[in-house]
Amino acid sequence: MLDPKFIRQNQDVIKKALSDRNCQFDLGNFLKIDQKRLDLLRQNEELLAAANKSDSAVKVCIKEKKDPKPKIAESKEIKVKIDAIKSDLAVLTDEWRKLCLQVPNLPHSSLPVGGASSNEIIKEVGELKKFNFKPCDHIALAEKLDIIDFKRGTKLSGSNFVLYKGAGAQLERALINFMLDLHTAEHGYTEVLPPKLVNRLSMQATGQLPNLEDDMYATGVDDLFLIPTGEVPITNIFRDEILEEDKFPICYVAHTPCFRREAGSYGKDTRGLMRLHEFDKVEMVKFVKPQDSYSELEKLLANACKVLDLLNLPYRILLLATADISFAAAKCYDIELYAPGVEKWLEVSSCSNFEDFQARRGNIRYRDKELGKPQFVHTLNGSGVALARLVVAILENYQTQDGSITIPEVLRKYLSGREKIEK
Repeated sequence: MLDPKFIRQNQDVIKKALSDRNCQFDLGNFLKIDQKRLDLLRQNEELLAAANKSDSAVKVCIKEKKDPKPKIAESKEIKVKIDAIKSDLAVLTDEWRKLCLQVPNLPHSSLPVGGASSNEIIKEVGELKKFNFKPCDHIALAEKLDIIDFKRGTKLSGSNFVLYKGAGAQLERALINFMLDLHTAEHGYTEVLPPKLVNRLSMQATGQLPNLEDDMYATGVDDLFLIPTGEVPITNIFRDEILEEDKFPICYVAHTPCFRREAGSYGKDTRGLMRLHEFDKVEMVKFVKPQDSYSELEKLLANACKVLDLLNLPYRILLLATADISFAAAKCYDIELYAPGVEKWLEVSSCSNFEDFQARRGNIRYRDKELGKPQFVHTLNGSGVALARLVVAILENYQTQDGSITIPEVLRKYLSGREKIEK
């Protein structure tokens, strides 16, 4: 969340940010409620001071053996007013807090203004593979090789769930182990294995709630949520804690399943592995000092790209425009792989800097030795990278004319030296 004082004092900045994000948040209504709350807080403080003064006057009357009844009556009248204000303040503060949680983060000044059509391609790596035959899509390849069962996945759980089997399951596991080994051994991340269910406070801290509740799987009775990304539990590891400055940067990586209802996916391509309700992901999360967060974002992006470099897959990096970044992000890069079978660029990673937006929501701070008081940390996260679209790209880029799949060299040690997936 943004500092309410900042919103109050920088209304033009907020208005521009809302416009650039194409966000319909009613800033005028928020400021009106914010002012009412400030007025009630001031009145409450004045009445508390008056109550203390009246209570002291009662004690003086008793000490001087004067009739205290008028002062007692005055004190009671003040306390009735205090109770009334406290009740009004509680209702207003609840509404105010809900509105605070609906204000999006400020887009970084380096972002292009506009929607998805304004995203900038800032780098392209590798050449698109040329085939001397018409490449198949991953659905045909997987079914021919009997490595993914789409029909039985649907039977088990419904549409947009899949069943990996045989070499398909082994490929998924190999990719996860490869990425975890890379990020821990070469990039310096500490591996964690967090819970896959989180509470409402955790979802609120990272920005999924309240705005995206319809896109989440909730347990109802326990008010827990299946995680939409490893970002949620990992970022919340330090919720309501004060960290030591000399521990930074703190870098965590985890493999988790991710669960998304995809409530807003109507009209989008949902065939095969393109858009699933459950998929695996290796997620990187960083906790850093504010002055380091943008240099750390570039390192995070490079860590994600290294996965694709080693897999020798063509990819491109996009700088997302102001209306295409997530609610909580200040700046975001997307990494897209090209899949020749479906003839599409597929997003496999988003690398984001949230600045102190998530830290304020989750009350994650550190002791700043120079300032001598706790400051909010900056949080970053990026997929390093996400499956199943990575599997799509591997199957379609590494297919051969006979329908077999050449296994990328870097993965072979995770597959007992196997070089091909074939029928």
